[in-house]
Amino acid sequence: MNGNRYVLVTAACNEERYIARTIESVVSQTVLPKRWVIVSDGSVDNTDGIVQAYSQQHRFIRLLRISGDHPRNFAAQAKAINRGWKSLQDAEYDFIGNLDADVSFEPTYFSDLLGRFRDDPRLGLAGGCIKEDGLSGHYIQTDMTSVPHTTQFFRRQCFEQLGGYRPLIFGGSDTCACVMARMNGWKVRLFPDLIVYHRRPLSSAGGVLEGRIREGRMDYSLGYLPAFELARCLRRIKQAPRVIGSFVRCAGFWSSYIQFRERLVTREYISFSRREQWRKLYATLRGANSLSESE
Repeated sequence: MNGNRYVLVTAACNEERYIARTIESVVSQTVLPKRWVIVSDGSVDNTDGIVQAYSQQHRFIRLLRISGDHPRNFAAQAKAINRGWKSLQDAEYDFIGNLDADVSFEPTYFSDLLGRFRDDPRLGLAGGCIKEDGLSGHYIQTDMTSVPHTTQFFRRQCFEQLGGYRPLIFGGSDTCACVMARMNGWKVRLFPDLIVYHRRPLSSAGGVLEGRIREGRMDYSLGYLPAFELARCLRRIKQAPRVIGSFVRCAGFWSSYIQFRERLVTREYISFSRREQWRKLYATLRGANSLSESE
């Protein structure tokens, strides 16, 4: 393998407003992907038409259409990405990236990212930092060992060991991938100097609160320590909507805890993850590190 060959998978559902800009970012890269599978998951707008138009100009772009009724949730997104990955079995590549349909980045983004992998053979999962469109200087704060879903880029061996993304109805497939990669002995790194611009506008207040409840349920389903969850909620107390957002997220977690809802990961995963969380809590109390904020 020559070390520079990478492929991309994008799950898209009704992304006609944003996907053209994402495609323009990819086709402008100094190092192009060998193949890019865009999985249109039941889109009813012009998403498919836009992708097909670009695929006629760039042979590495492929449209994969998923039809049929199924729940529209975070598990569906993970399943769509896995479908795209399975369609790449005949492709030769060294790295595989999950790319959202509403982002953009500089032409050297992937060449710079590939360079980080060449410098560290044990790096299994990495990505750039997210900057929300229209919010100058605002970044989604993340632990340097946790990469958000939007920017996850894997060494092929690492991704194959994971067996793809784990479909989780409350979300958290990205967090699960980071933890499992570390369980398998790989390094996971976020690079704050590599910027990915998120183009979708922020949700309305009602949407944000609903999202906070889901995040709390997600954290419970992943086996988070109650103390770690409380610390995360306190740390986010200044994020909009102030106070109430953190309270609602905490309520989502504790309501699941009181009801003994099913965990969606293995005991081995929970044990490993909680050991990491205890270390992060201890380091935070000492002022040496920040809490994980995987989205």
